[in-house]
Amino acid sequence: MRRNWLTAFCIGSALILWLLSGIIFGESPVTNHATLSDLNIARGSQEQARTARVRAEVRHAESRKRFLTLRGRMHSKRIVDVKAELAGKVVARPIERGARVVQGDLLCELALDDRQVTLTETKAALNEAEIEHEGSLELKARGLQSQTAIARSEAALESARANVLRAELNLARTRIVAPFDGVVENLPLNIGDYATSGSLCATVIDLDPMLISADVTEAEVGYVELATPVVGSTSAGVEIQGQITFVSKQSDPLTRTYLVEATVANADYSLSSGLTTSMRIELNEVLAHRVSPALFTLDDAGALGVRAIDQDNRVVFYAVDVIEDTPEGAWVTGLPSAVNLITVGQEFVLVGQLVDPVYVGARADLGIKVGSVGSPSPQIDVDTSSTSVKESTLVSNTAPLGSTQ
Repeated sequence: MRRNWLTAFCIGSALILWLLSGIIFGESPVTNHATLSDLNIARGSQEQARTARVRAEVRHAESRKRFLTLRGRMHSKRIVDVKAELAGKVVARPIERGARVVQGDLLCELALDDRQVTLTETKAALNEAEIEHEGSLELKARGLQSQTAIARSEAALESARANVLRAELNLARTRIVAPFDGVVENLPLNIGDYATSGSLCATVIDLDPMLISADVTEAEVGYVELATPVVGSTSAGVEIQGQITFVSKQSDPLTRTYLVEATVANADYSLSSGLTTSMRIELNEVLAHRVSPALFTLDDAGALGVRAIDQDNRVVFYAVDVIEDTPEGAWVTGLPSAVNLITVGQEFVLVGQLVDPVYVGARADLGIKVGSVGSPSPQIDVDTSSTSVKESTLVSNTAPLGSTQ
């Protein structure tokens, strides 16, 4: 029994010594885990240290007219609700909806009722007042009429004239006519309806000329001037031409945009009110490059731009502004007047990275030294002895574009 206890004690002591040996004699653990940011920085440094093969082209700026493209809505210059000025039964309505009318055309006619009789009565009263006034003047000449009686006769004469004029106006108001040339859009009254004062007879729209309304931003409103030519098209594909006739001086309090209106001739009434319209306003001439949208990329700040090559064959980034988008490519500003633009492999290189460019589409000695905008200085970056080699040969005998050597 004593021997079993001794054996167990020896085994337990050995296990304790074995466990303590790792703490006493083992190496202290060091936790030095690399962060994702450190890995990205290290990877970027490795990429910059490599030389990538890219394809580049020498692009030169061209003079280009700058246009401001706006999307707006076409509407009529004026629209009027023609209403009755007195009450009466509708006895005639010679036009229909959609009819073209000229100024003075009859829209609705009301019954005369006793208005003609009233006019005859007032004319008779006017004749009587004129005779009485003439008699008063003869008596005055003989000194038999007082000044008060003369004034009374003059007042009676003027009152008779006013009554005649009122009766003539009421008679004329039975004929409701078009106030201007246009198109009848609405006709709520029919023959037999009783119109009260203020009842709507017809809605007339003036379609010549038409107006196009659009909003411009704070940065764009300074370029828009009155009488500037405008070209565009409607949602139906109709080409239009006009000019700017109004530029607002007060911005919208919510959108902070300014209203711009262009006037477009519409003699044949082919344009309708309410059409969605795209119009281009000619601004000024600028130096621009035509770039394929596939070459656009973003920098770390989210700015749109392209990657190019400087005089040291290092990648540079240029932020650009798109001034016009055409089927052949986008026209942009913000580049030097001549630039070595990376056309293949731009997504596989970093800004500041050394690259090995292969110039295509032009002689290698057209590689330029990138200077300030508007003042490039030519520099030979590529050996001209290789210019006679075809592009296919260059690509087949070298590493793939965008790869590292």
